[in-house]
Amino acid sequence: MNMMVSRRAMLGGMAVFGGMAATLRPALALVDAGPAFPATRAFLSGFVERKQLAGTLATIGRGMAPPQVIAAGSLALDGPVGVDVNSLWRVYSMTKPVTGIAAMLLIDQGKLRLDQPIADLLPAFANMQVQVTPDGSLTDVRPARTAITVRHLLTHTAGLGYTIMQKGPIKDAYVDNGILPAKVTRLPLPGIETKPTAPTLAEFADRLAKLPLVYEPGTKWSYSVSLDLLGRVIEVASGQSFDAFLKTAMFDPLGMTSSYFQVPGSEVARLTTNYAPFGGALVPIDPAASSIYLDKPEFAFGGAGLVTSAHDYDRFLMLLAGKGAVGGTRLMREETAMLAMSNMLADGVDTKGTFVEGQGFGAGGRVSLPGNPGGPGIYGWGGAAGTIAFVDPVRGLRAAGYAQYMPPESLDFQRRLPEVIFQDLSGA
Repeated sequence: MNMMVSRRAMLGGMAVFGGMAATLRPALALVDAGPAFPATRAFLSGFVERKQLAGTLATIGRGMAPPQVIAAGSLALDGPVGVDVNSLWRVYSMTKPVTGIAAMLLIDQGKLRLDQPIADLLPAFANMQVQVTPDGSLTDVRPARTAITVRHLLTHTAGLGYTIMQKGPIKDAYVDNGILPAKVTRLPLPGIETKPTAPTLAEFADRLAKLPLVYEPGTKWSYSVSLDLLGRVIEVASGQSFDAFLKTAMFDPLGMTSSYFQVPGSEVARLTTNYAPFGGALVPIDPAASSIYLDKPEFAFGGAGLVTSAHDYDRFLMLLAGKGAVGGTRLMREETAMLAMSNMLADGVDTKGTFVEGQGFGAGGRVSLPGNPGGPGIYGWGGAAGTIAFVDPVRGLRAAGYAQYMPPESLDFQRRLPEVIFQDLSGA
């Protein structure tokens, strides 16, 4: 095992959801049958006892009831402070569903339309070019036949690229233009770009509009910077900065008081340390006391920028389980919430060979389809440091798991946690 942070490390648990559907059972109706969750407890504590992880935590809830919280270990390896529901975790690509639902709030308010061309708000995207050969020449291009829409950004079908996915000239162009994911560490690690990021979200969008698309919009599912770009669309549509909109429209109404793009110095005592398994040991790549997340980011990254608590993310999942409402607080109509968690891919979109092959995709998260063992409509996503979250709005079930290690495939925490949770739920 080397310390290179692989492309899949930043993919946000995509492979997990393909396998997770096979673990779901009709016995989900027995969610109250195993309140102690013995398998989940043993699974979490095992990683800590073997010193594979410093700390782990899971939340499991149903309806509007408070979640069951299962925790093991500490904020840092051999540290004195245990993890709990208020500890702060880097959730990376679990930011994407938050951004997707934020856009759906604006759709619900009539300030955006699902199939609206984003050029209505960002004119620089009006005349996009597409690579004739994906990841090939930057000059062998043709005019795009289809305008990029809000739906395309929500579902990774806009034809945009990602430095963690692309190769060749288009990847180099993204790097040179600072079209990069959120930062991971201050350390000079292999696989982590060190060039400057675009200084503002507006500049990020403008630079992106000048580069060719990798694919024709609406034709292929391709993991990309589309949720980061969606943050800029949200800014223009709402008249607020992206992070301000999230706070006023979602975080404050839901009581999400510990969700940050920059962790305040006053909250460092709650922040976990992020690690990379190396030579059988855990090497800190982002210690809490000197975390890159203590710095003000260039902008709020809608694709991978959030640090949050399990309490806060459970409130977000509760909004989804409540089909747009938490208790007496309704943020969007039920039909809009269910649309967000449905398969929003247009007919004919190619998913072959991708991490969502045979599955659907909604507003920033994967969606199980009819025919899956657990049934349709299970929505969620994972993060590059081992976190994972999902919701079943039909059964009102929500669950999330937290750890801090990269790459996520170096351990089986993220991959197996859903299976273990459903083992407890089914009473097996």
